Amino acid sequence: MKLPKLSKLELQILEALWSRGACSVREIQETFPAKKRPAYTTVQTMVYRLEAKKVLRRVKKIATANIFEAAVSREAAERRLIDDLLGLFGGRSRPIMAHLVESGTLTLDDVREAERALLKLAGEDNAK
Repeated sequence: MKLPKLSKLELQILEALWSRGACSVREIQETFPAKKRPAYTTVQTMVYRLEAKKVLRRVKKIATANIFEAAVSREAAERRLIDDLLGLFGGRSRPIMAHLVESGTLTLDDVREAERALLKLAGEDNAK
């Protein structure tokens, strides 16, 4: 199943579930900073939409509260976001890499890790 596009609020809700584990709608809402906290009904609506998208699922019910957990991994959501970002650049990663280098975001350790991954990938391609 291909992961659907997710809004910023949907990703924030998923982040609460990834960090805290299974939560009720109220617990999810309380993870937002008090000054920027969306209304309970807004979070509830988004949770039910995410459930319809099969991105999260109900795991149990305690009294009247449904408890939800993420049905997709953080890594899968990150991959989807990165693929969407690359799509904006026609699939070219060079402008993104240049920006990361110029902004100082990309560290030497990041470059070494990327090099190891590329060498591993090249080794797998040669084995085929």
